Amino acid sequence: MSRQLDSLGVSAFCESMGMMIRSGINTEEALSLLLSGSKEKHGPLEQGLELMKAHIEQGEGLSKAMEASGIFPRYALQMAEAGESSGRLEDTMFRLASYYRDQKTISEKLRNAAAYPAAMMALIIAVLAAMIFMVLPVFSKVYSSMTGSLASSSYSYVRWAYVICWVALAVMIVLAALLIWGLRAWNGNGKKSVEGLLRKIPVCAEILNTMGMFRFTSALSTFLASGEMQDEAMKKSIPMADYGPLEEALNKCADRMAEGHSIAQAAYDEELFEPVYGRMLLAGERSGSMESVLERLTALLEENCGSLVDRLVGTVDPLLSGILMVTVGLSLLSVMLPLIGMMNSVV
Repeated sequence: MSRQLDSLGVSAFCESMGMMIRSGINTEEALSLLLSGSKEKHGPLEQGLELMKAHIEQGEGLSKAMEASGIFPRYALQMAEAGESSGRLEDTMFRLASYYRDQKTISEKLRNAAAYPAAMMALIIAVLAAMIFMVLPVFSKVYSSMTGSLASSSYSYVRWAYVICWVALAVMIVLAALLIWGLRAWNGNGKKSVEGLLRKIPVCAEILNTMGMFRFTSALSTFLASGEMQDEAMKKSIPMADYGPLEEALNKCADRMAEGHSIAQAAYDEELFEPVYGRMLLAGERSGSMESVLERLTALLEENCGSLVDRLVGTVDPLLSGILMVTVGLSLLSVMLPLIGMMNSVV
């Protein structure tokens, strides 16, 4: 099986297919054009396109060919199948392109948000290490070469400087280790553990919930646009949220829908969205413009997620900078006080 495409690769493929289908090009010819226009010959996309082309030549549909290639995520396969069965494959491809493009944007934003604190921590650790192993020993040698009560009293100040720097360095190393562990666990099998820790931090919990709502709303919009019934679209969209507490709330909405409520009414009753968004959804359902309202909600949730990430970075930045300034400032003040006393005694 070929390696799966990343979000940007899936988006590019779906947009290209959507444009070719709109132009009246059949699926087999579209795949041939994509292959001929590719510069690489043995990449995952090229290998996947070759497999897809072979399955299309055997009379299979695009969704089955995509599944056989092994390079597309499950959600893209489900959407392509729904689009084919409803005769709305063109619209589905464009919506998938938009969905994975937005996913890539949010992922890069989160990656940058994690990279900045990591860089700041590395800088703080380097500065503190320089203080402990280069700057403070110089003052220690100066004071140890001196005699008298002034020199002996200065040792306590130097000891305090060492204590401050060592404590701050230990804290930064622990935080850096937690960050590295969190990133590795998030991309591995420990995502739920990291999620549980982040959930205890209000702004992180809000980001996780907003991201989950964005993924769910985008999936729901695409499923409905591909011709799925509301109940089925809801069931298939819930796993896309990928956030435990939100999935529980979504399952309650699905239960209400099973009792006969519409999707907008169930979401409003369960307070799935903010009140103003809930009313927008109700109005959209009554006016027959549910899909456009969901698209608007998806865009608003994406903007909100970006704003929350920016707010988190804006909070962490001054906090880490403050730790560095306070630690270095107190350490330097501790070792400079005896020197100031010496200068005063000379005067």
